[in-house]
Amino acid sequence: MAGKTLYDKIWESHLVKERDDGTALVYIDRHLIHEVTSPQAFEGLRLAGRSPWRAGANLATPDHNVPTTIDERSQGLAGIQDQVSKLQVKTLGENCREFNILEIEMNDKRQGIVHVIGPEQGVTLPGMIIVCGDSHTSTHGALGALAHGIGTSEVEHVLATQCLIQRKMKNMLVRVNGQLKRGVTAKDVVLAIIGKIGTAGGTGYTIEYGGDAVLSLSIEARMTICNMSIEAGARAGLIAVDDTTIDYIKGRPFAPTGEMWKQAVSAWRQLVSDEDAVFDRIVDLEGADI
Repeated sequence: MAGKTLYDKIWESHLVKERDDGTALVYIDRHLIHEVTSPQAFEGLRLAGRSPWRAGANLATPDHNVPTTIDERSQGLAGIQDQVSKLQVKTLGENCREFNILEIEMNDKRQGIVHVIGPEQGVTLPGMIIVCGDSHTSTHGALGALAHGIGTSEVEHVLATQCLIQRKMKNMLVRVNGQLKRGVTAKDVVLAIIGKIGTAGGTGYTIEYGGDAVLSLSIEARMTICNMSIEAGARAGLIAVDDTTIDYIKGRPFAPTGEMWKQAVSAWRQLVSDEDAVFDRIVDLEGADI
């Protein structure tokens, strides 16, 4: 029997049920919520008389409508000039309080881009399936998590059931071999990848990024590459767990500690594709050519 890819391993460990037509129900470990795609989902819960299935698996933060100047931010909601934006941020807070969901609020020093605070706070952990009502949820794949965006109706479904209906994607391996030249950034790397496979080259695939050039990058740089999987047409991007991943997570506020940390690290080190894993497509680039 052939080995398994990293994507296969995460998918199979979260599979609740798969039907003959290929549709599957998968468990969601972490649901990130922001103010734009969540109001209708919360209202759907309210109208149906439902509560979140697992409130603690959700984390919310205002993101898209937050002022970027210090003066405006210091005023809280009053600093948001656009009335629709202000209403969305206000509604997120009200919904989180009603449904007992942790919100990192606008003036909280931890607040930031939803796909940055997850890794920063240790909310994003290897081996998880993570979803958010935002296409660039693929960012979290930098830490060995299967992460992708969902629509508003799916936001409600995850809140209500902690599961999601999916179809398994195909496996693509993109290797960037050798070393990068001085001054070449992660964004240069992912743009080179997109240049090779095309803006629809990743459609229908989960892309695993590997090769010495990728694995030499920091977590922040890996986040850039996984983030832009969307621009390659893929829904999700992944990078295998290594010492860089584990060192980044250790000591973060929501990360495991003590004996749980030891058990977690032992499990996370298995989150790599097997040497004999079969990919549907393999793409190679030379780092020195970028």
